[in-house]
Amino acid sequence: MSDDDIKGLRQKLQSGGEDALGKLAEELLSSPLVSTTISRAFEAREKAVQAQEVAFSALNIPSAADIERLTRRVRSVSQRLEGIEDGVDRLDERLATVRGAAEIDTRLGAIEAQLTALARQLSELQASLPGSEAPVPREQERLKVS
Repeated sequence: MSDDDIKGLRQKLQSGGEDALGKLAEELLSSPLVSTTISRAFEAREKAVQAQEVAFSALNIPSAADIERLTRRVRSVSQRLEGIEDGVDRLDERLATVRGAAEIDTRLGAIEAQLTALARQLSELQASLPGSEAPVPREQERLKVS
């Protein structure tokens, strides 16, 4: 037998098997005994799940649904917390720039105080020089016309 013959035989067997399984499934589903049995099995399963939940509740043990709800809530809280952390980081950056501006204002105030002290010392030195007159304030100076 060649490879083509083997492949052809395999396909025939495979399609025949699929057809046979399909017919068997149809016959089983159309059978009232099987469909009734399947529906009763599902009903029994539901009742067993409900009984399990009641028993777990009586023993104060969380069910799978409770754990799933808790997991979702923890994820939600985690996402909210990440958002808050991002907001705090942004505020920290803004405060850093504000602190920098406050430091600059403090330094400028110190420089102004030093300049005022230097101006006072200069005026005291000028007043202590012999033959110095009290300077006329700028508002009272007269314009010289030539």
